[in-house]
Amino acid sequence: MSVLLEIDPKKLLYFATVIEQGSLNRAAKLLSVSQPALSTSMDRLEAELGMQLIERGPKGIVTTRSGDILYCHARVIREEVELAERDLLDSLDVHSEAIRLGSLPSLASKIVPMAMRKWREAHQEGQLQVVENAQVDLLIGLLRRDFDFVVGFTEVFDMLDGLRQRVLFRDTLRVIARVDHPLRKSENLTWEQLVQYPWISPTSRRTHTVLDHILKTMNVALPSQVTVCGSVSLLKSLVGETDHIALLPAHAVHEEIAEQRLLPLPFDDPVLSRDIAVFFREGYQMDQPRKDLVTCIAEVGLELCHDHNGHQEVRYV
Repeated sequence: MSVLLEIDPKKLLYFATVIEQGSLNRAAKLLSVSQPALSTSMDRLEAELGMQLIERGPKGIVTTRSGDILYCHARVIREEVELAERDLLDSLDVHSEAIRLGSLPSLASKIVPMAMRKWREAHQEGQLQVVENAQVDLLIGLLRRDFDFVVGFTEVFDMLDGLRQRVLFRDTLRVIARVDHPLRKSENLTWEQLVQYPWISPTSRRTHTVLDHILKTMNVALPSQVTVCGSVSLLKSLVGETDHIALLPAHAVHEEIAEQRLLPLPFDDPVLSRDIAVFFREGYQMDQPRKDLVTCIAEVGLELCHDHNGHQEVRYV
């Protein structure tokens, strides 16, 4: 027997605020409504659904299991409303709309800043917003319209529905360590030897790291100790001070290697070469400033990776 539930969208948005504030009184102030009116609204929502969503106690509001489920959906709906409001406001004045770029931390350490400086030579006005994050988080944000486009690598964990990509350049990852690391003089290193040491992974929050992807491809177990770090500068410091090893693009560690602060271990594998692409939503049309920024990223990437990886050409997918 099917049950048809009728949910009042306004009450749903109120409900999300109540849960986040943990108090009807605080939520009422934030929503600019009276506390009795908000309490009545929550009572009616529960009555309409025929289930208890919250419990009122001396320490504030606590969700029931049904409340937890509804809150997850309420939060997403509210965020979609906020995105719609932002997009509508941006459409009123396209000239003031900021360019929103998502980037992998390993690319944001050098390539993106150099590209931004080059882009500013032709575009002295205009706002830029750059966010560093893990690949999966970036693509989720792109689908949610948090970004105009994202720069990442082409292995995207089956998340291309609704997205398109265009390859910009090819870079090569290096296995880096401190200059006196025990593996520094090893010959014919293997992945099995490398994973015996602690690793630090340049990503954030999620488990889909570059290291995970490579080791699964090579059918090698993950190291027993992995530290996840969203900051490339912190990653370099940890590698330089400990036995941790890490993967970073050659261009991102060129200066540290030249100054003998870090060492590329004598290890090479074709799987360490990767295509760097720009990702955008299906049907998305870039204006000239955005096209120019992508061009600058491609040109800087080609230049830096050519210096470290040999000749390469831009390829399109």
